[in-house]
Amino acid sequence: MYDPLANLAPGDEIGVSHWVEITQDMINQFGASTLDPDPMHIDPEWSRIHSPFKDTIAFGFLTTSLLTHLLYGATKTQNIREHTKFGYPLNYGFDRMRLVSPVRVGAKVRGRFWLNDRRQVKGGRTVNCLHCVMEIEGEEKPALIADWLSMWVPAEAQ
Repeated sequence: MYDPLANLAPGDEIGVSHWVEITQDMINQFGASTLDPDPMHIDPEWSRIHSPFKDTIAFGFLTTSLLTHLLYGATKTQNIREHTKFGYPLNYGFDRMRLVSPVRVGAKVRGRFWLNDRRQVKGGRTVNCLHCVMEIEGEEKPALIADWLSMWVPAEAQ
């Protein structure tokens, strides 16, 4: 059975991702996809006048949704998608998540990930709790801190 995080112990760093720039186009597409026309996110002119940030910011759920992409780009998980014949990871939820700082349009974010805990569950599945910190380039406070649950479903359990 292959589990891409099986060789890690609680507390081990999974890795650091590359930087991703948050563009207005990404924000607009996310708003359109989620049917959320909030001007603080999609209207730069409105934001310059009315927003405390004086520019658009990423939706909090857009920030959160980037975790998967950032995790797959982290050092020890870059080849997860190559191993789908052995099983697959599923989102299982969050034990804790906080959106600490807004991500302004044009900012770059990256993820840092650690294995917090691992437990076996029914059917040969494994629930991994990943501690995540999404950094904003050049800023002291992160965009997000979370304990993210991911379930590894081995191919033989499908």
